[in-house]
Amino acid sequence: MKRFLAIVAFAAFLSSLLHAQDKTLRIDYIFSGTAKSADISLDCLSSIDGWAGRTVNMDKVPVKGNGQISMTDLSTGNVIYRQSFSSLFQEWQTTEEATLVRKSFENVMLLPMPQSKARVTIELYDVFGSTMASLSHIVDPEDILIRRLTPSNAPFRYVHKGGDPKDCIDVAIVAEGYTAEQAEDFYADARRGVESILSYAPFDKYADKFNFIAVALPSQDSGVSVPSDGVWKNTALGSNYDTFYSERYLTTLNVKQMHDCLCGIPYEHIAILANCDTYGGGGIFNTYTLTTSKNKDFPTVIIHEFGHSFAGLADEYYYDDQYSEYYYPGFEPWEQNITTLENFGEKWADMLLEGTAVPTAPMDDASLWQSIASGACADSFVGVYEGAGYQSKGVYRPFPDCRMKTLSADIFCPVCQRAIENVILYHLIQLSER
Repeated sequence: MKRFLAIVAFAAFLSSLLHAQDKTLRIDYIFSGTAKSADISLDCLSSIDGWAGRTVNMDKVPVKGNGQISMTDLSTGNVIYRQSFSSLFQEWQTTEEATLVRKSFENVMLLPMPQSKARVTIELYDVFGSTMASLSHIVDPEDILIRRLTPSNAPFRYVHKGGDPKDCIDVAIVAEGYTAEQAEDFYADARRGVESILSYAPFDKYADKFNFIAVALPSQDSGVSVPSDGVWKNTALGSNYDTFYSERYLTTLNVKQMHDCLCGIPYEHIAILANCDTYGGGGIFNTYTLTTSKNKDFPTVIIHEFGHSFAGLADEYYYDDQYSEYYYPGFEPWEQNITTLENFGEKWADMLLEGTAVPTAPMDDASLWQSIASGACADSFVGVYEGAGYQSKGVYRPFPDCRMKTLSADIFCPVCQRAIENVILYHLIQLSER
């Protein structure tokens, strides 16, 4: 049976390669709507020489995400490529503002260019995992209106090179709010951020499978915009604090501009470094990470946010201050490090020691770290602790403390480590079934 599954997987892998070119198809979409409605509009198709994305598991996704895009060969129906993602638009839908006004958000998807006509379908899911919007359209690689993009002139250098881009996971570290004169300062910050990421398990084990390219986009002004202080600056990506009127939420809405600036550089993941010292940022699964490089907690914040954008991990802290809940009873979240117990068997039930209570009694963080420092195995503390996903009740996390919960945690917990490693391997090794 295993041999049969391996043959099937390899056949799917060959099929995807036969149906795709060594080019990138960039598709720009507009997501728009309100708290209760969503629409997807096709904006623009572009072609870029070279493909920096994965070449294995092209027809699979590691986790469901808040949306998915798929490409199938029009004549055979074979899946050429699938990708899951989350979007800032869907996060905005849970805010009070979304009940008052209709807004639109830019989104960019990178797919391998098909050899012949293909059908592309993109879907957005609601908080219960049901499709709330979808769009299907035909892409003809011979279409004369597919704009051919030329490489940008953005200066860049590798701050960590594990190997050839075709064999590695390529991450662009992008400057925001650094002037041209501050380029060397940016490169130093990028190096610090990468060193932090690669110091955490399981990233440390796969350092030779990652490339980090620092892209020194020059900004006219130093720093970023802070609307609540009346400060607006001219920066490369136009990012700003006060996203969704949340003081410390720092994002950019100029997604198309960002990808324009990266054209010609091999990348499949993006981490943006903002040149300021005020705590803030965010991470959106398969979209981007953004964090501030001058804040004292930068080395720990960037790895937390990268956990979001790279591996799709959920926040494990809780404040009970959200306008609308993210997770509801009766529906199991797709994120691998939280559960509502609706379908816990698909999460980390296999990692619980025999006799572990579900839910698990709370544990003092100081006692946890003291026990681990004294030689206790972290696996022995895996449980089902209430409080996660911004909610103190009804949502559970796998560990008393973790990098996805607090900045003081020294590690990703065993469950998060497994989830991250699964995504790393998904990028690198053909999986027989998923």
